Order: sequence, then structure tokens, then C-alpha cells
Amino acid sequence: MEYGSIEREIYVEATPEVVYEVVSRPEHLREWWPDEAEFEPVPGGTGVITFGDAATPEATAVPLTVVEADPPRRFSFRWVYDEGVTASASNSLLVTFDLVPSGAGTLLHLTEAGFREKGWEAAVLEEQYLDHVSGWDHFLPRLVSYVSRLVSAS
Repeated sequence: MEYGSIEREIYVEATPEVVYEVVSRPEHLREWWPDEAEFEPVPGGTGVITFGDAATPEATAVPLTVVEADPPRRFSFRWVYDEGVTASASNSLLVTFDLVPSGAGTLLHLTEAGFREKGWEAAVLEEQYLDHVSGWDHFLPRLVSYVSRLVSAS
């Protein structure tokens, strides 16, 4: 297996403007992906996303740096890097959401890249890659469900 990048594509029944808000705003991210999210959704904005109850030692807090914010077309960020360092191509993973109008909805194309560039040993690389594959396969359908609830409530 290559372990280079992860790509997923899903159709979301909402406009790119709505989907962009859902993938770029902390208050929406919390509804389908991490348990907590705090960051400024602007290029260079930094913050943290947390999986699990932040009050417990089991929680995983991950620093995040926004790379690109181009509503309603693209939102990208770097994550999975050590706290206290500046995210770069050699020490972090890059997640990009590309949004393309499609009929009455949006085609969301997710790419997560940078696994090989992290310099992990083979076993860690495989474990991290497979963990992220299963994560996106779990969370992207939650995004679709959340957008559906959001749109029907408005």
C-alpha cells in the first residue's frame, strides 16, 4: 500500500456556501467531527481540536493551523504536528476540502496528505494512515447527516 494521501468524495445536499461553513467553522465542526474545536477560520489562524472529554486525560488535543480559506470553494488546514512548532510540509498533515457545485448540492472532495513527509517509521506510518482512513470513513457520513439536519431546520 502507498500510504501517501487519503482522498474521499461525497455528495452533500446543500449549497457550497452552507457546506463551506460546516467544514470551516468551529461551531459546526463540533457537530460532526471533533468534540471541541477552537480556531480562527482564516489563513494563518491557529487553534486546537479535541477528541474526547477535554477534562479527562484520555482526551486528545491536536493543534491546527488554517492554510487556505477561500469561501465557498476551498478550506484547508495543517494538523498532527507537535505543539509549540510552526506547521510545515515536513511536520504536519494537510487536509483540504474542495467544494464544487453539483446540481442542487455540493460535491465535497477531501484530501489528506503528508503522511510520508512526516518521517514516521513504517509501522507508525501504516497505523496512522489506516487510523485516518477509518476516521474519515466514519466522520464524513456524519457531516452529510449534520448538513441535512441543518438545512431542514432553516
